[in-house]
This record gives sequence, C-alpha cells and structure tokens, in this order.
Amino acid sequence: MSGKHPGAHSDTAMHPRKEGKAGMAELFDFDEIIDVRSPGEFADDHAPGAISLPVLNDAERARVGTLHKQSSAFEAKKVGAALVSRNIAHHLETYFHDKPRDYRPLIYCWRGGSRSGAMTTVLRAIGWQAAQLDGGHKAYRRHVIDELARLPEQLDFRVISGPTGVGKSLFLRALQSCGVQVLDLEDIAAHMGSVLGAYPARPQPAQKLFESRVWSALPNFDAGKPIFVESESRKIGNLHTPEELLKRMRASPCINLNAAIPVRVELLKQEYAHFLADTGLLGQKLDCLVAIQGKERIESWKALAAAGRWDELVAELLMHHYDPAYTRSLERNFIGAFAATTLELPAADPATIRKLASALADSIA
Repeated sequence: MSGKHPGAHSDTAMHPRKEGKAGMAELFDFDEIIDVRSPGEFADDHAPGAISLPVLNDAERARVGTLHKQSSAFEAKKVGAALVSRNIAHHLETYFHDKPRDYRPLIYCWRGGSRSGAMTTVLRAIGWQAAQLDGGHKAYRRHVIDELARLPEQLDFRVISGPTGVGKSLFLRALQSCGVQVLDLEDIAAHMGSVLGAYPARPQPAQKLFESRVWSALPNFDAGKPIFVESESRKIGNLHTPEELLKRMRASPCINLNAAIPVRVELLKQEYAHFLADTGLLGQKLDCLVAIQGKERIESWKALAAAGRWDELVAELLMHHYDPAYTRSLERNFIGAFAATTLELPAADPATIRKLASALADSIA
C-alpha cells in the first residue's frame, strides 16, 4: 500500500506508535493491510485495499463462539488457538512464502485482539515489521463514521439533476474523462437507483462496505474545485446514502440535464439491455409497481414487453411512473433544481454526451 490515503493524516513523529502497534493515522503507511477476520466479516466491511487472510473461517468462528457460551472461555481458547495456528501456518506456506525481508504489513481483526495479535506475533517473530491496528475494525469503523460526518461540509458539490433516462450517469463519466472531479455514488453502490436499477451480474455491497468506499473517495478530492454528483435519493437500491453527504448535496447548486422522450428511450434501452433479453425478469420487477400503478397497467406493460414493443413500453414507463416520481422527489429534496441552468442532450450517442460534458468542463476550468 505505497502512497498515503489523504484521509489518514499520518503523524508518527508527533505520536510515536508502540512497537508492533499502529493507529488509524497510520492505516495506509504499510505495504499491505491484512484483514484476519472471517470471510463473512470481511464481506460486510473492510478497510480499502485490505486483503482477506482469515485465521478463523465462518464455521470455525461460530464453533469457537458456541464453545465460549456453552462451555468456558478456557475451552474456547484452546480450540481457537489450534485452529488459528493451523490457518496461520497455511498462510505462511502460501501467501507469505515469497514476501521479502523488508515486508511491512498492517494486521487487524474485529477489535485488535487475539486474532490479529496472533498473526502479528508470528510475522514479527519471523522478522517482518508487521503491526497490529489498535482497536481493530471497531476503531476503523468509528473513524469512518466520524469522517463521513466531517468531510462533506468541506467539499464543493455540483448536483447533476434530471429525469430518469436522461443519461446522468453517462454524463458524469464523460465529465470525469474530461478531468472533472466526480463522485459516482451509483457506481460505488452498484445500482442505478431505480426499481429496475440493479446490475444483472454485480450485487450491491453491504451498507458498511458502501460507506467505507464513499469515505475512501472523499479525501482524494481537491476541496478547492467542484465535485459533480448525481441527484440521488436517500436510498440507492438497498443502500442508504450517508446522511451528512446527502444533506450537503441537497444544499448544493444544481445543473439540470434534459432530453426529449425519444432520446431518453434510446438511452434507457442501452442501459437496461439485459431486460430486453429477459422479459420474465422484467415482469418480476414490474410487479413491484402494482401497488402504485395498478394491476391493469402493469399487465399492459408486460404485454408490450412480450410483444417486443420496447420504445412504447419505455415511453409509458417514463411518462406514467418515472417522471411523476422524479418531480415529487425533486420537490422534496432538490428544490434548487427548478431554477437551475438546463443543459439539453440532443442525441443518445457517446460523442454527443462527451461534447456536452466537455463544454461544461471548459466552463469551470
């Protein structure tokens, strides 16, 4: 992990660490960050760039925990120590076998206890300058929460607003390719934000991991330059946008992106191409709207899909579902968008989107 994360604020000269220990300020000062918790814990959340080398797998962790509750701490520690020792040995024979003499990993478990302590002790006994993260993942998680409350207020956001299908995500990516700062929350959340917005082969991260990834992105921005972000709702799929970030976005200036219905239909057909190949999956998603649109309209939309009348179906969805929902959301959350500058997207091709993004990028340079 060469190259410091801007949010780490390392200051080891003023606050020297204990031998074999490191604090949150030193999180990104090591060659690697190693998470020795179970795979399930790792999937729920982990430090940016961390690799998973569990010293107890999920079943072993459950077994030790059950022993602790039903027998005694002593019995649990005996069994746990044997399991941890075998797993560390496996990692030494595989992952660590070719690490150089000057290798410096940072190790953490849940709260900086026995699991990371065991791994750190063994690696240091070999001669590597391993360190254990003080407080473990618990301290890391507390730091992320604190920083997500602090950082957004220091940043200058510009919100790209506009109705569904107008190409906001594509426009943001085009802006980014022009050298403009962009926070793409939908990419981080692995979801396009609407009822049909789940990616077919990319599941959403857990909420804590989503927050870790947002936190990791924020310190990399230049606070003296604008950061463009989409006008997200409180939820992106199943994930909640961090509260202070959402507040800051809603108080920020907006730029509207607009396009005629045929352009939006074309963009949505590109974005949701997987539904064109799987009308059954589309039908399942449309069923989620029965309470809002009524069974008769949903069945008519399914019939359009079955007949391959995609332009008609997408236009119906825009006019009867997405546009009214978007207007209501805008009135609640981004009232400034109604008086904001509007950029018109005349066509759905990448070159046109890039040209519009380039013009905006030039205007803020």
